[in-house]
Amino acid sequence: MPVISGTGKTESVKDLAKAMGVYCVVFNCSDQIDFKMMAKLFSGLAQTGAWTCLDEFNRIDIEVLSVIAQQLMQVRQALLVNAQHFIFQGTEIPLKTGFGCMITMNPGYAGRTELPDNLKVLFRPVSMMIPDYALIAEIMLFAEGFDSASILSKKMVKLYKLSSEQLSQQDHYDFGMRAVKSVLVMAGALKRAHPDLSEDVVLIRAMRDSNVPKFLADDLPLFQAIVNDLFPRVDIPSVDYGELEVAIKACLTDAGLQPVPEFITKIIQLYDTFQVRFGVMLVGPTGAGKTTCYNILCQAMLRLHGQGSQNSSYQPVHTHVLNSKCVSMGELYGEVDALTQEWSDGLASSIMREAIKDETKSKHWVVFDGPVDALWIENMNTVLDDNMTLCLANGERIKLKQELRMLFEVQDLAVASPATVSRCGMVYMTPGMKSCILKRFILNSIV
Repeated sequence: MPVISGTGKTESVKDLAKAMGVYCVVFNCSDQIDFKMMAKLFSGLAQTGAWTCLDEFNRIDIEVLSVIAQQLMQVRQALLVNAQHFIFQGTEIPLKTGFGCMITMNPGYAGRTELPDNLKVLFRPVSMMIPDYALIAEIMLFAEGFDSASILSKKMVKLYKLSSEQLSQQDHYDFGMRAVKSVLVMAGALKRAHPDLSEDVVLIRAMRDSNVPKFLADDLPLFQAIVNDLFPRVDIPSVDYGELEVAIKACLTDAGLQPVPEFITKIIQLYDTFQVRFGVMLVGPTGAGKTTCYNILCQAMLRLHGQGSQNSSYQPVHTHVLNSKCVSMGELYGEVDALTQEWSDGLASSIMREAIKDETKSKHWVVFDGPVDALWIENMNTVLDDNMTLCLANGERIKLKQELRMLFEVQDLAVASPATVSRCGMVYMTPGMKSCILKRFILNSIV
């Protein structure tokens, strides 16, 4: 049983299980987990011979970890003697030899616990190294239909390396594996949508659309210079957003707002980011227009849907806004009553549960309006990555739909962990935006 630390941990376990044909249950741990819930999980896995990947395992309280060590010891001793049945937590259950338990953890963050010694000895430590970005990018580009994948992958990796070294260091910047993968997914979609475009142009557009929204104004010229150096004499045609841009201008006018080109660009960038990321963060100071940005996008998509647009991504949007810092963890995600052992849903889990019941094509955005820290948002690690699953403290795993999106409206990410930053797409609202977005047309008001 390994304990894995580093980057790309759960993805590595899932890929290994898939290659071996083994069912793997990924569960995101939190400080609300108790020993009874873990006993149910281990009992089911032992009887089915499945694997489990316990993500952020060291967020569990030290008292619970000590009991978990004894539970795993019982299973391990039964496996060592090749037992067909064994006594687990006072009940005799069958045992299949395929049982495997992997734990992943990042030490040093807020809310982390040092594993007790009796638990450490049951696991073999494995450190995940930095992956070969160029090889992964080359394979994915080949899979997406690129003929010159070998050359393009090297240029792409070089671009990200230079960007991480030469651009300013911001809390919401990320040039890791998840950022690379989102660019490759977008490049594949553009390749299929525009098969006549040059492959260089397709990749540049994907890298530009994925990275430009999060850059500060001072970093944009430097990023453009790096792109020009890596892809010399490549002319990038401007993108015509057509009906979307027209709808955004109309919605701004109806709301009594000025159709400032920079603000319209940010709204379009938010739309593009939603196409490739399940979780998106609107980052910027108060008054930069974060709330107005996503509200206008909702109205524009509703307008286009009502006009019968041929684009299936233009659907009615239902927003569910909440402040995650004004409630406790139990009130946010749900909790088990210590006396009655009854489960009560939290605010976020109730919203997500209702959203997945919607059988229509309407979109649902869960908007977390408030500061992001490493305490409450770590419970959503499996929501924001490829698992798209909310793990609750009662052992329930809620599989979310593609029509659902997580939107975070934050001022900064100074106390967020790198794991959170890498999982979300970023749209940075420049501070100067609030000076050019006026609540009313000044000229009209004067007249």
